[in-house]
Amino acid sequence: MKQDTTLKDGLIHLAGGVGLDKIIYFDYCAGIIFMILLVSAIFRGMTKGKLNRCFLAMLLISIFSVITDIGAVTLDNMGAGHVTAKYIFHTLYLFFHSVLSPLYAVYLMEQTDTGYKITKNRLQRVLFWMPLLAVVLALVCNSFWHIVFYLDETDTYVRGAMFGLLYLTVAFYIIFGMVLLYRYRTLFSKRRYFAMMFVFPLMITSVVIQFFFPKLLVEMFASACGLLFISMMILRPEETIDIETGLGKLSAYARDMKRIFTNQKPIHIILVNVTNYQSIRSMLGYEGMNQMLHAIADKMVAINRKQKIEAELYYLGVGKFRFVVDDRHFDKTEKTAEVINSFMKKDFHWNKMELALTTCVCIAKCPQDISDVDALLAFGNDLNTSKYNGKILYASEIFSKQYYDIRKDMDGILERALTEHKFSVYYQPIYSVEEKRFHSAEALLRLQDDQYGFISPEIFIPAAEKNGTIHKIGAFVLEEVCRFIASQEYQSLHLDYIEINLSVAQCMQNDLASQVLEMLGRYHVRPDQINLEITETAVSYSQKAMVDNLSQLTEAGIRFSLDDFGTGYSNMWRIASLPLHIVKLDKSFTDVEENPRLLIVLQNTIKMIKDMNLKIVVEGIETEKLVHQFSELQCEYIQGYYYSKPIPKQEFIDFIRETMD
Repeated sequence: MKQDTTLKDGLIHLAGGVGLDKIIYFDYCAGIIFMILLVSAIFRGMTKGKLNRCFLAMLLISIFSVITDIGAVTLDNMGAGHVTAKYIFHTLYLFFHSVLSPLYAVYLMEQTDTGYKITKNRLQRVLFWMPLLAVVLALVCNSFWHIVFYLDETDTYVRGAMFGLLYLTVAFYIIFGMVLLYRYRTLFSKRRYFAMMFVFPLMITSVVIQFFFPKLLVEMFASACGLLFISMMILRPEETIDIETGLGKLSAYARDMKRIFTNQKPIHIILVNVTNYQSIRSMLGYEGMNQMLHAIADKMVAINRKQKIEAELYYLGVGKFRFVVDDRHFDKTEKTAEVINSFMKKDFHWNKMELALTTCVCIAKCPQDISDVDALLAFGNDLNTSKYNGKILYASEIFSKQYYDIRKDMDGILERALTEHKFSVYYQPIYSVEEKRFHSAEALLRLQDDQYGFISPEIFIPAAEKNGTIHKIGAFVLEEVCRFIASQEYQSLHLDYIEINLSVAQCMQNDLASQVLEMLGRYHVRPDQINLEITETAVSYSQKAMVDNLSQLTEAGIRFSLDDFGTGYSNMWRIASLPLHIVKLDKSFTDVEENPRLLIVLQNTIKMIKDMNLKIVVEGIETEKLVHQFSELQCEYIQGYYYSKPIPKQEFIDFIRETMD
């Protein structure tokens, strides 16, 4: 169609006729961008995983689109003739271009992990693909009836009566994608959400421009800009790919699992933990360990390919690998786990060394077994503590849902406990071998939650240290003990003191000393009526705040005990330099009956402690035989269930009074 300014030609132009000399430079630029993106994706390792494969598919379809568009436009600009070639290139371009919109919708479904819902529902599957199928059918029929486009008497490209179907199809998938993204917007960071949404106004604008100004071939250029934006803002391998193994990293795993659990998508996860990772790394060093991890990762990829399980693979660090399997391949999960377990049992030969990896392999069926990201990560970490038997483990057999629910809700539990007074102080009496009486007691914190019942200190104390509530909890225990010591009931028990545990975080609290002394003054409690317990872990810290606290409290007349001696690396020089009065032997020393050699260690340990003029409390005594055994070893004090478990204050008062009668 010749270009002129007549009203008639203008109307023909808008109605469907497309003139010669179309501006093809936008297509050239788009082609260059697509090729750069393809090469970049390959060299950046963005070829593994469903999302990356979907992005690569969009790139390839876009390249085919721009090539066929350039071919079609070049033929158009050549004028009359080449009829068959023009029909072929225009048809191929319209086909490839029409595929791009649903393919981007599929990419968004992979981003939100909602594709399985459409796959499972036949009606939804048909409805989703119907617009594209209609376009394909129309293009096939166009060869006979020219309903989409045709070549006029001058062999010029003209839009047909059903050309609008292509725009309706694009509109359908744009609306579908925008609704999908908005509905699942909470799954994305602002950056990722904006990057994916940005494509839609770009597509709409380019479609409108090219509809009214067919000479401006901007649609493919807009697609190129959209994919470039996604590549820069979303496809960032440093955020998703572990550099040493080439597998997905922890952040990608956590993000993907959050998306999966939000959609309640059924998956199987094969968890592979190398439990002796740290010892192997100490032997191999940084470079050697990385090379071994790379070799293991390559084998994992090979197993995934050979078993045809199409799992998403991740490496979370410190020897933790994950296979995430969708429901199409559930029947292959156990077989794949067996192959992995068999492979990981083999000795690795490295620099003339034979290294045996201790590996836990576990299958978790989600969301039946685990339906929360935090619980899943915690369970994966706890696998390292599972007893190794060389067999495949199952999460359903070892997973305690309430335990992980408690850990997940711990911040709320602690806050409720403080505001609703759910904490209570129990007391465990300590027996003096020399005086033959209960001369002191240890104050122990207990938590009874309305929803979860009794919660162990081993769970809530670390959580309180992590979120900072340990300082409020510590102040509560100190005040409860001081109030008890100041009472008439306590005076009637004739106890020497009460022991109070200090956490690591409390020891490094700048104003700890002033808080303790202020509380003692408020209740008129003498410094010698309390004894503060610190652990070996706290002792290992040399921060100035902790040293200053110990010095100030010691000068004020408060004495210290070292708790759980023997559970960690006991630096005797450090212990000798601290202002300690008592050393409490951990209950692990009570295994002397099962391990005669331990008796030799115990005897020398007791002698060394007594040579430093320190008193000894033995914890965990449960039998009369052990009472006699440690009494003969001249340990001054004994604490344990043989005498009493930790009991509430009133029961403790009654217990001590009964022993005095």
